[in-house]
Order: sequence, then C-alpha cells, then structure tokens
Amino acid sequence: MGRSAALAGAAAVGTMTGGCLESLGLGGKWDGFHYAMCNESMGDLPWDQQCGIIADAGYTGVEIAAFTLVQEGVQEISPARRREMVRTMDDHGLTCAGLHWLLAPPPAGLHFTTPDAAVRRRTVAYLDTLIDFCGDLGGTVMVFGSPKQRNTVGISRAEAKKYFAEGMAAVADHARRRGVMILIEPLDHTQTDVINTTAEAMEIVQQVDHPAIQTMFDFHNTIDETVDFVTLLRTYRPYIHHVHVQEMDGTYLGTGNAVNDFVPAFQYLKDIRYSKWVSLEVFDFTPGGRVIAQESMKTLRRIEERLT
Repeated sequence: MGRSAALAGAAAVGTMTGGCLESLGLGGKWDGFHYAMCNESMGDLPWDQQCGIIADAGYTGVEIAAFTLVQEGVQEISPARRREMVRTMDDHGLTCAGLHWLLAPPPAGLHFTTPDAAVRRRTVAYLDTLIDFCGDLGGTVMVFGSPKQRNTVGISRAEAKKYFAEGMAAVADHARRRGVMILIEPLDHTQTDVINTTAEAMEIVQQVDHPAIQTMFDFHNTIDETVDFVTLLRTYRPYIHHVHVQEMDGTYLGTGNAVNDFVPAFQYLKDIRYSKWVSLEVFDFTPGGRVIAQESMKTLRRIEERLT
C-alpha cells in the first residue's frame, strides 16, 4: 500500500461511527504500564510453572496461546479445570490478558477465509468456543493473527476480506456478551496476504461496525506500514486495544535495538496514559521461557528509564 492510500485510510478513521469501546488513554491517575507475557515459549511446562516464570520476572498478565494447552481443542478443558487455571494465576498475582494464535492447530483444518463454506462454519464455531474459554479465564482480548488460517486459498484478497468480515460479524455479539474484544492483527506480507496494514484492519473494523471488533499494535508487524510507530498509534488510537512487543526480528527484548528504537512509541503511550496490556510475544523460543521473560523485562525497564 502506498503512502497516499495509507493516509487516506487513516483519514477515514476520523469519520467512523461506533466500533470503539474506549480510547487508548483514560483520564485520571495513571498507574504505569501493565506488562503481560505470551505463554507459548513455555508450552511444554506445567501451567503452574509457566505462571511462576512469568510472575517472577515482573509481569502481571499472561496471554495464552490455547493450542499449547490442548490435544484437540479448548472444549476438552473442563469448567473445573478453567477455574483451577484462574486460581493458579491468582496465586501468582497474574491476570489473564487474553488469547492469541487463535486458529493455530490443534484443532487441525480450520480456515477463516476459505471458499469452503463448511470449513468457514466450523472455524467460526471454534472461534465462538474460544470466546467462552477467554471469558471463563477472565481475559478481555483475543488477538486474531493466525496467518496461515486467513491466507487466500484460490480466491482474491477482496473475497478473503469479505469472508473475514463476515466471520467477525458472526461472533461479535457473543464476544460482547462475554466482555471480550476480538482484535484484528495486521500481519506483514511475509506472513500472510490478507490484511497487512493497520489501514486494512480498519477497513474490516469499519465494515463490521461493532464495539467488540477492534484492532491492535505489534511492533514486529509494521514492516508494510508507511509511517512511524508513533504516527500509527496516534492515528488509530481509539481502535487499538492491545500492544505486542519484541525485537523487530521476533527475538526477545534486549537482543536488538528496541531499547532505543521503541522509546518514542513508549513515550507516546505514557503521554496518553495507556492503560491496557503491553504483551511480550517472541518467536524464537531457544533461550527458554525464563531467560526470555527476565531479559525482556530488563529491557522494558531500561526503556521506561528513558521516558520523561
């Protein structure tokens, strides 16, 4: 997308009605950033141990990739087990931030934009199941990335976006009833060919026009954008309800230049009293969850030290 198209999409945000539960910043006293960590780097560990690693490093939230917890799907996690998971989080002083990697298998065979209507129905049904899982754990956001489950499959990008919007509309009321927002995650062209920029995500948000369907900001996924981090955050501020952070190559914070490059974005978030989650999501699990958690938190604190 060219610069003029991106700016045109940004301008369209100002004319939208509905579709926004609340802005990024809230009035009143600001109590600092709220940091969460995604759990998939520790998916082979017991839940209690995962929560312990996250809490010990100084995070107060956990963002869950449901596929790490199941053999076939979240329907196998009983109400009693869900309550137990919440108690474990409580014991460690954690809150469930929400879910991500929503359609990564298991279960296998899901696809949100396929022309196969039966597969789309099954996928939407599982998304409804995830909404209940998220709500039961106390989560408030579901980040819809899942690049392989939204790629075009023998259809145009326009058709895929149409199916994407239809799927979002189908689950929106249920999400609102459970106190959950589904956040469309822009993913760059190396990951998917459907919704590569925040402007494209906003096209779906505008089309669905429902308070439970919003978007989010991920530093790593901005390579197709034509403006800087702060401009993106400022332009789409009312519709961004979550932030993912990691080095630009997907490794844990501290391995690259985030400590310098991300300062303006964090300064902006501080200035507007951003009160939602900043969640660590990395893609290289080699160092192990404990190192990823601790070293990234050190870098987040170094960034904070540079803010005014």
